[in-house]
Amino acid sequence: MIDPQLLRDAPDLVRASQERRGASLELVDEALAADVARRAAIVGFETLRAEQNAFGKKVAQAPKDEKPALVAQAQELAAQVKEAQRIAGEAEARFAEVAGSIPNLVLDGVPAGGEDDFVTLREVGGRPEFDFEPRDHLAIGELLDAIDMERGAKVSGARFYFLKGVGARLEFALIQLGLTRALEAGFTPLITPTLVRPEIMAGTGFLGAHADEIYYLEKDELYLTGTSEVALAGYHKDEILDLSAGPLRYAGISTCYRREAGSGGRDTRGIIRVHQFQKLEMFSYIDPADAEAEHERLLALQEGMLQSLGLSYRVIDTAAGDLGTSAARKFDVEAWVPTQDAYRELTSTSNCTTFQARRLDIRQRGAEGKTAPVATLNGTLATTRWIVALLETHQRADGSVVVPEPLRPFLGLDVLEPVT
Repeated sequence: MIDPQLLRDAPDLVRASQERRGASLELVDEALAADVARRAAIVGFETLRAEQNAFGKKVAQAPKDEKPALVAQAQELAAQVKEAQRIAGEAEARFAEVAGSIPNLVLDGVPAGGEDDFVTLREVGGRPEFDFEPRDHLAIGELLDAIDMERGAKVSGARFYFLKGVGARLEFALIQLGLTRALEAGFTPLITPTLVRPEIMAGTGFLGAHADEIYYLEKDELYLTGTSEVALAGYHKDEILDLSAGPLRYAGISTCYRREAGSGGRDTRGIIRVHQFQKLEMFSYIDPADAEAEHERLLALQEGMLQSLGLSYRVIDTAAGDLGTSAARKFDVEAWVPTQDAYRELTSTSNCTTFQARRLDIRQRGAEGKTAPVATLNGTLATTRWIVALLETHQRADGSVVVPEPLRPFLGLDVLEPVT
């Protein structure tokens, strides 16, 4: 949730953020009106409750013969207090609903516009060139007996797959390399739950415009997570953190699930857009003053991984309308996929400022003893989709694939050979 005090003091900042996102400006006015009603209802309730407390003392001290009439008045006052409490509760809920619908305020410098209005910050690495007709990742995967889409569909339906043999080993090697890098950078590894309660999913901001992307188990009232960010954000829900020794940094490893609702016929070949995949996600709890520097740090770790794997990529500053509810800024790192003659997103990192922490009530205690929300950030360090770029970039004419050196200790192979 955005800061209610900021909403009251600087509504034009909130309106400007909404405009850059292409989101509703009327929602800001609704939130302001709901805030006025909420505060008025709370004052009304607290005034009546104070009157009730004072009247209770009067009843206790009254002569015996006056008490029956006073008790009757006290009962009437109690009914008024109860009604005022109900009104205040409804006003509080209404404000939470409306203000909670306003996405995070975008940071200065974030491009305005939608999906196609990103700004390219840099391109790194030369695009691979071949003296043969390159195969796409699925054709290579089938030659290596590493990817089986046909049996994935037989078992689970479209957009499911099996990783087999060196395919499975390659995914584990990627996760292990990412985990090694994360440990070196001071992250604590966690294997996270992939089912979470509604309040955790809502607290991270995933039940907004893209709620139809999420699998929901109605009988159990649990959601399947599309990223371990959700569980990692909920890990410290309702806690006051001690950040005096520095940020809390976690690396969450999990299976992820996405419905891919609305994707239609896009990316139906291979493992680019699938319903289930593995991911290693970095997550930081940090003082808000240090959040932008932490964002650059997460991005540098991601770029270091891609560079070490010999992948050509670009970094884009995502436009405001394509940020998602929680992010105030997001950098996407897109690798070059030769057979598509295009960059495709492999990883992203988001600065969510205090948005998620306010919703999940995660705070730190300041020097003067007061508590305030922390900032949260996330960034992917390895995921199944990386296999696409790796196979296509490092393929050879005979269908074999050269394994990048950093992966060799974890994979135990220098070259992936076709299965004859």
